[in-house]
Amino acid sequence: MAHEIRLVNEADLRRAVHLDLEVIDCIEKAFAKLATGTVVMPPVLSMALPEVNAEVDVKTAYVPGLDGFAIKVSPGFFNNPALGLSSLNGLMVLFSAQTGLVQAVYLDNGYLTDIRTAAAGAVAARHLAPAVVSTIGILGTGVQARLQLIAAAKVRPAERALVWGRDRDKARALAKDMTAALGIDVVATEDRQQLVADSQLVVTTTPAKEAILGADCLHPGLHITAMGSDQEDKNELAPEILAKADVLVCDRISQCEKLGELRSALATRTLQDLSHVRELGEIVSGKAQGRTGDADITVCDLTGTGVQDTAIATLSLGKVKKANAGTMLVS
Repeated sequence: MAHEIRLVNEADLRRAVHLDLEVIDCIEKAFAKLATGTVVMPPVLSMALPEVNAEVDVKTAYVPGLDGFAIKVSPGFFNNPALGLSSLNGLMVLFSAQTGLVQAVYLDNGYLTDIRTAAAGAVAARHLAPAVVSTIGILGTGVQARLQLIAAAKVRPAERALVWGRDRDKARALAKDMTAALGIDVVATEDRQQLVADSQLVVTTTPAKEAILGADCLHPGLHITAMGSDQEDKNELAPEILAKADVLVCDRISQCEKLGELRSALATRTLQDLSHVRELGEIVSGKAQGRTGDADITVCDLTGTGVQDTAIATLSLGKVKKANAGTMLVS
């Protein structure tokens, strides 16, 4: 019997799938599923290629109730820009959860990963940030800096945003673009400590290998989402920040222990007891308590999970079908 596979490129996916509340809700439901204990999500397969300054990550998850499950391959080859190529690319393969047959291949070059990562930031903000946010602070100037600000503004509309980056010109350019895109005042600042002091919701989106924020920046009512650390050598937050947080949340504790900010806190023994650490899915589903008051300091450590990939891949299939996008292959 002939079997059809939908081959979808990045351009078609960009037209069909957008960073909107539907996608944020989809990722939120995926985290809630993760808290049920029924999701099958193996550890991240990560392969370092130091001779060519590269890494490759593979993530997947089976989520009961979803029609499909995805396997994602994300190569990062960081010498590529010198060759005129993007450093990040990759693809997702969506399989039927009933038959195991390939339903779709997304040649997305990391686009769906970018969208689901930003959506996870919005889920964290929705459940952990103060109910009223007047200023959003973003550290970083790359794709995620842009998307995390867009996502945060969808769940916590703010009057203004502050942007910091090591490259001042990039920070100014991002601020100008986001002012036009969001219709709020977005300002580039050279003082990251002041950025945090002036913000109620902060997202760190850098590839830093040494902490860019120390615990002296903490203030009552602050929420920080750290999403830049997804490898064993990355670190954005001083371990003391995690130790001083009233509420400390991970997307997946076992993963953050190896790849996230939690790893640094454990390595320095700043944190030794994980009994108080919660997973985002537990907060979303109501199994654990998040922010309890306006003065709480909350921190969320996001490393990116396979359950997000399966969720966005499954949602995307419906959207590309509706748009009649992609090329049908017969297997």
